[in-house]
Amino acid sequence: MLFRSANLIAKLDAVLPQTQCRQCGYSGCAPYAQAMAAGEAAPNQCPPGGEEGARELASLLGVAWRPLDPRFGACKMPAVALIDEARCIGCTLCIKACPVDAIVGAAKFMHTVIKTACTGCELCLPPCPVDCIAMIPVAPATRDDRRAAAQISKARYEAREARLARQRADAGQRAGQRTATVKKHRAVARAIARAQERIAKKNAAR
Repeated sequence: MLFRSANLIAKLDAVLPQTQCRQCGYSGCAPYAQAMAAGEAAPNQCPPGGEEGARELASLLGVAWRPLDPRFGACKMPAVALIDEARCIGCTLCIKACPVDAIVGAAKFMHTVIKTACTGCELCLPPCPVDCIAMIPVAPATRDDRRAAAQISKARYEAREARLARQRADAGQRAGQRTATVKKHRAVARAIARAQERIAKKNAAR
């Protein structure tokens, strides 16, 4: 049963466009695939996948096809983000928001989008404080090209998630080390205070 479930999740995930846009209501394509396999989500919640994707997902799940649910957004023409570098203030908020590391730059320096890596998820738009990012339409790709691009996006997303996990682990380790150091210093301070108190009492008794 577990093998069949994992196999189904992998098949569902392979159909998804890997935009990681969260329009489906989940944090990424893989969690959405897991929710569908568990019967917790419908196959028509992915606007980037379009009606074609919804049909494939429904077929894999063995359920009747239904049109895209408008509550999750409308299917749009493919587009990629473009940063107006003259207006960019280098805040890095868009870099942090991009789920596939398609934006490069550094704090207080202008940023730019790697066009071939951008999934068009639009997650970089809301955090930009100067509204210097626009979505630029691109020519529709063939089904095979979309699938190939999706696999690249998936790899970039997983690499980013792994990097962030390492950073969180490192931060946790450093925080633990700082806590241990503080505890050690406090213990030493208490030991010194007790020693000074004993000396003071001994001197007072003379």
